[in-house]
Amino acid sequence: MDEVDEIVAAWRVERPDAEVTPLEVFSRLTRLAKHLERLRKQAFATHELDVWEWDVLSALRRSGEPYELSPGQLVAATMVTSGTMTNRVDRLVARGLVQRRPAPSDRRGVLVRLTAEGRARVDGALDTLLALESAILEDLPEAEREHVAQALRTLTAHFNG
Repeated sequence: MDEVDEIVAAWRVERPDAEVTPLEVFSRLTRLAKHLERLRKQAFATHELDVWEWDVLSALRRSGEPYELSPGQLVAATMVTSGTMTNRVDRLVARGLVQRRPAPSDRRGVLVRLTAEGRARVDGALDTLLALESAILEDLPEAEREHVAQALRTLTAHFNG
């Protein structure tokens, strides 16, 4: 029995008319998300990165050689506004983690490219994150991991349309 079981049991006593079964899933997901957010902050801080910096740098790293995207592509990948992205790119340029360069196909456009330092930081942060997250999954058999991943994919599809 965990905290969520206690919460659900209390609601069933206080509100026997309410179907509180969704709390059994979503309260656990919410609690897990909070723990994972702290874990990610820890992993990224080890490499002197904030979570938002990881978001931008990892989008660039995943894009493949030459590790560059337009600001619009970064906005789409990180789900922030263009104004926020401009500010973030400015800060990453100042830290030497990315550089701006003119877009060859558009005289007014720019591309944001990952620097060697940015790549080293994001790769190190990924290795640290994967080690921490793998440790959490150790007690869950492989088949169950795949089942959980599929179930979460199904639930998040509700928001991807």
